[in-house]
Amino acid sequence: MQLFVDNSFFVCLILLSIPAFLLGFFERRICVYGLLVSLFFIWCSMGANKAALFFLITYLAGEYLLALAFLKIRAKTGRKRSIYYIFLLLSILPLCLNKFVSPLAGGIHIFGFLGISYMTFKTAQVIIQIYDEQIDSVRVFEYLYLMIFFPAITSGPIDRSERFKKDIRQIPTRADYLEMAGQGVYKILLGVLYKNVLGAAFYQLMQWYGMKVTLKSGLIYMYTYGFYLFFDFAGYSLMAIGAAYIFGVKMPENFNKPFLSLDMKDFWDRWHITLSHWFRDFVFSRITMDIMKTRLIKNRLVIASIVFFINMGIMGFWHGSEPHYIAYGLYHGFLLSLTEVYQKKSKFYKKHKKETWFKCVEWFITFHLVMIGFFLFSGRVSAYLG
Repeated sequence: MQLFVDNSFFVCLILLSIPAFLLGFFERRICVYGLLVSLFFIWCSMGANKAALFFLITYLAGEYLLALAFLKIRAKTGRKRSIYYIFLLLSILPLCLNKFVSPLAGGIHIFGFLGISYMTFKTAQVIIQIYDEQIDSVRVFEYLYLMIFFPAITSGPIDRSERFKKDIRQIPTRADYLEMAGQGVYKILLGVLYKNVLGAAFYQLMQWYGMKVTLKSGLIYMYTYGFYLFFDFAGYSLMAIGAAYIFGVKMPENFNKPFLSLDMKDFWDRWHITLSHWFRDFVFSRITMDIMKTRLIKNRLVIASIVFFINMGIMGFWHGSEPHYIAYGLYHGFLLSLTEVYQKKSKFYKKHKKETWFKCVEWFITFHLVMIGFFLFSGRVSAYLG
């Protein structure tokens, strides 16, 4: 069973949502039932793969014990960066083993289980926030539920631990839950339209008209792939958010009309929002502060430009070690750096940025730069280079 893909999943989701709805309607906690449903979907998705289940159990136990150990050490030693970096590296080590050692391990998929990429964001975030003294306890039930909550296990959205805990601890009133459940059903239906109708339509257009190695075919591929990627991913996100609403969790939005962006910074505030904001809060801002503290580089624009490359390079590498993913990340690092310098230094921009004609030109340029980026991301460029 594939989550939010197979018909069997949707049948199970409908049936298993009924008890969740009744619990919410009668103002009872849904989280314990939600954990059982999440375990059920994980079993249906990976039950036949005993190795994956073993690695998943090992991962969850290890990461929980890692968080507990860091809490105790943090309380005794204070903010020691060397210890913090050791624990942070240990939290992301399973993902590194999965991505970079598994291909060399002769068919053994080390930590090759469903959702490890998105779980790693949460495990790393917990370690970071323990270091920042924003988390002072880690309860096993809440930690486990955050990690395996079924709507977000494969492709996000990436929730934050404190926000998630707040949702599962409080019991909404009947009126609030009914409104949330209604929004959830609407989001699921809209997500089905996005993914299974609009996304599928653009995919077929891409297959029919975009697979030849010609300039015309390449342009068709680039634009149809971009729209396919959006409707497929945004559709999945909407369905995931809708399912979470029904189970009492108001998961954050992941897309906000990204093709209306006026510049590349605006685009990353609209596209895969939970991912881009995670990198902004836990990578970009921290590396920026670390560089500023060294005083080796005093020009803030230079610092921002360097960190944009680092931030987006890591994001590209996170998608995979293949050249097209890394190129995609560095491409966006370059565009974000260029945008930052232009907006801070250009008198022309400052003079005209509020004018309608200028916004139209900005939108036009940004839209095409985004589509070129998706073309890089697809890996299709290799067909033209080879």
